[in-house]
Amino acid sequence: MKYVSTRGGVSGLSFCDAVMMGLASDGGLLVPEAIPDISAQLKKVAQLSYQELAFEVMINFIDDISPTDLRNLIDLSYSSFDEPLITPLVEVSDFHVMELFHGPTMAFKDVALQFLGNVFEHVLHARGGTLNILGATSGDTGSAAIAGVRGKRNINIFIMFPEGKTSELQERQMTSVLDDNVQNIAVEGSFDDCQSILKAIFNDLRFKHEHELGAVNSVNWARVLAQVTYYFSAYAQLGAPPTFDVAVPTGNFGNVFAGYIARRMGLPINRLILATNQNDILHRFFSSGVYQREEVHFSHSPAMDIQVASNFERYVYYELHEDSGKVREFMAAFNETGEATIDRALFDIDNAFISDRVNDPMTLSTIAQIHEETGYLLDPHTAVGVKVGRKHRSADLPLVCMATAHPAKF
Repeated sequence: MKYVSTRGGVSGLSFCDAVMMGLASDGGLLVPEAIPDISAQLKKVAQLSYQELAFEVMINFIDDISPTDLRNLIDLSYSSFDEPLITPLVEVSDFHVMELFHGPTMAFKDVALQFLGNVFEHVLHARGGTLNILGATSGDTGSAAIAGVRGKRNINIFIMFPEGKTSELQERQMTSVLDDNVQNIAVEGSFDDCQSILKAIFNDLRFKHEHELGAVNSVNWARVLAQVTYYFSAYAQLGAPPTFDVAVPTGNFGNVFAGYIARRMGLPINRLILATNQNDILHRFFSSGVYQREEVHFSHSPAMDIQVASNFERYVYYELHEDSGKVREFMAAFNETGEATIDRALFDIDNAFISDRVNDPMTLSTIAQIHEETGYLLDPHTAVGVKVGRKHRSADLPLVCMATAHPAKF
């Protein structure tokens, strides 16, 4: 499997090359040349442990790490989780919650970043050199990235976060880590401001090369790949149903995009129910075909306070039939004007998605309602997903709501 850029300027990369490059050198995002169909293996998938399942998914995308080394990396990555199932499925009322928060920082980002940190160390051990990781966070990515690489040899990490815009626990999880290879940077502004700084630095190719910069944000393909596994795990824990719905609280489009990849691989997901808070650029796109930036509105679900979804370009690439020229035009229009409109004659918005938005009062009422009815406590981001998921689910199908963080974090 080789990797290419969504904008056409990079091709023929191995998995490890793609991981180390992070953001493609032409400004695009790296994607696999093809998405394998493993639907014929679904019966086998339903019988595997999480670690075995991760191997069966990832091996389709990785051919420059030996099978033995890949198994060891996977086992090491999930040894830090406090739950044997890694991402257990819990029945709550008339739906299921997939708890993605059993890693060291109690957020779904651990699933990918524990793996990515170990892949970085594996590649550096084989190739030599140093890696300086630069990241931006709206809350959970920073602490999970730090937990993934703290103390690792030949790796330094610098994390930007919007000052005063994360929860106190999220900030302390980042700033209380005293390892010499960890640095935190508080930025006056929003997460989008942090992300703009990050992209500007990575687009300076000379600076990036001279300072050996790497990325841990969801622009890094390895993060998306690691997240694909738990969609297959949801299917297995449901008992391998003919089809099911999945609700995903969404800001950067990385988590739900992993579900989109799983669906294209043959996982029988009926619909991906995309849930946003009042920062609803993605809901507006799926409703109208217009991708338009607005001001960031700060909310009770701060990890979703985003108006530029960094993974969205990957989806545009696949839905534009992998036409890099059209992707460049779309992203150029958005970057220059803050708005890009899809030509419906060229682009059929995938019927896998349905979307909606939730405001703060609706978020709080959902948390209160579910707790009163069942005793189960949702974090604010998961509550957004539950609210939209229950509204738009197919009545006769199982519904899985992705729980992205432990409620104690908020």
